[in-house]
Amino acid sequence: QVQLVESGGGLVQAGGSLRLSCAASGSILSINFMNWYRQAPGEQRELVAGIGSEGNTNYLDSVKGRFTISRDNAKNTVYLQMNSLKPEDTAVYYCGAQIVTSDRLAPIRRYWGQGTQVTVSS
Repeated sequence: QVQLVESGGGLVQAGGSLRLSCAASGSILSINFMNWYRQAPGEQRELVAGIGSEGNTNYLDSVKGRFTISRDNAKNTVYLQMNSLKPEDTAVYYCGAQIVTSDRLAPIRRYWGQGTQVTVSS
């Protein structure tokens, strides 16, 4: 079994910062991409930032220059440093990762965390 556990969400004033973490645990052989998504009430889930196994990154246009994604492969953990937060960043943030396990039926699968709430007040 593989689990993704997020932490670091909370309430912050506009202009403030938060750092999200997502740790993967279980029978993991390797992790391909690790992404952060968010979903605001009444909106579709959107990809905020992603990082590949080689460290290549991509960002949603509206967060470029404010958010930074990074990963610690030794800890199977991905981070999202969020600076200059805006009220429109308010959402539940989820991590998703493509993980390789020893499961013979489905060795490569996408796993999701439970989500962490980020609220930015104006």
